[in-house]
Amino acid sequence: MGSIEGENNKSLEIEREKKLEDWLPITSSRNAKWWYSAFHNVTAMVGAGVLSLPYAMAQLGWGPGVTVLILSWIITLYTLWQMVEMHEMVPGKRFDRYHELGQHAFGEKLGLWIVVPQQLIVEVGSNIVYMVTGGKSLKKFHDLVCPDCKNIKLTYFIMIFGSCHFVLSQLPNFNSISGVSLAAAVMSLSYSTIAWVASSAKGKQTGVSYSYKDTATSGTIFNFFNALGDVAFAYAGHSVVLEIQATIPSTRENPSKKPMWKGVVVAYIVVAICYFPVALAGYWIFGNSVEDNILVTLEKPRWIVATANLMVVVHVIGSYQIFAMPVFDMIETVLVKKFRLPPGLTLRLIARTAYVALTMSIAICIPFFGGLLGFFGGFAFAPTTYFLPCIIWLAIKKPRRFSLSWLINWSCIILGALLTVLAPIGGLRSIIKSASTYEFFS
Repeated sequence: MGSIEGENNKSLEIEREKKLEDWLPITSSRNAKWWYSAFHNVTAMVGAGVLSLPYAMAQLGWGPGVTVLILSWIITLYTLWQMVEMHEMVPGKRFDRYHELGQHAFGEKLGLWIVVPQQLIVEVGSNIVYMVTGGKSLKKFHDLVCPDCKNIKLTYFIMIFGSCHFVLSQLPNFNSISGVSLAAAVMSLSYSTIAWVASSAKGKQTGVSYSYKDTATSGTIFNFFNALGDVAFAYAGHSVVLEIQATIPSTRENPSKKPMWKGVVVAYIVVAICYFPVALAGYWIFGNSVEDNILVTLEKPRWIVATANLMVVVHVIGSYQIFAMPVFDMIETVLVKKFRLPPGLTLRLIARTAYVALTMSIAICIPFFGGLLGFFGGFAFAPTTYFLPCIIWLAIKKPRRFSLSWLINWSCIILGALLTVLAPIGGLRSIIKSASTYEFFS
């Protein structure tokens, strides 16, 4: 009798688990095509970071700057390939979330503690930076279109930008935001093109200098570290890659990694088209006088710069949603599983609205764009992007010592660890410098 009851309880638990999986945003829809993966990855990757690349180049200098850009592109494409491969490495099971892969590699508890804090810092950090970027770009657009209008505080523009997310965050899953994501991907390509074409049209500025801006050696070193974080931030789509792959159907004959990888390759070609011309043209034309957002440096032609800023707004709307979706998934899982709250519209409405309000409030309090990029870029983006996939690969695949795979992974781990240590130092100094002259809610 007891065994029958146990069996019933077990089947009820499995049934409940399946119902929950069908409701949660990451696993509720598995009918995405390969091109969904392409534009989701472009939207996640080509973030606001692209606009700070000429500034990063100015802090790094020509040689180190070009080396860091190319190396980052190669390393992050390699680690992305690893994650796509590991999504279904256990037959009959899919690692739909980054932390599930971590748990498989490091154990149930340790895996959660290693992955979840880092993933949350990346996603929540990105959302805060996107709130700041959206607000700044809206303000820039307003100031360009109406130069004689009354000056409006940045705080209000961040609130205007944030208000659309109270509505968009109610979209249930990744596939339902594919339209927003496609628009965002098109916009990222468009404004990146505008940034480098408009810079090139200006021609090399008179008296342009490629020397380091800070005359003190310590300042140059700190700025160098901060720039490494800026570049790390620019390649930060890995924290959502498994979640994007989870939306693609999979069979034994046609596993999800095939369409996913196709989408990733297309996305990385777009990333190269966006990043390299902006970084190199922006630095070549403006030298060390370039701002931490290239569109701020470009004052004219006014209508083109205004259009580009509006495109940035549309793009970061999509990026915010892409990075918020795994966070919504975590919040809803905890509320339903741990706190036994009934899944439904009410829970979704309250939880997601609270999250949007939180990221908006933090963005209003600390809108230091450049410093935030460097700090978050090194602190959490470097581990999740540059070397955590390599550590998981070594733990699960166990390649032979000193084999090619072993050497490549250890090289990535060493470079990534250096980035994790150095970049936040520069970013923190930049935040402290900005904070010393900043007034709250200005």
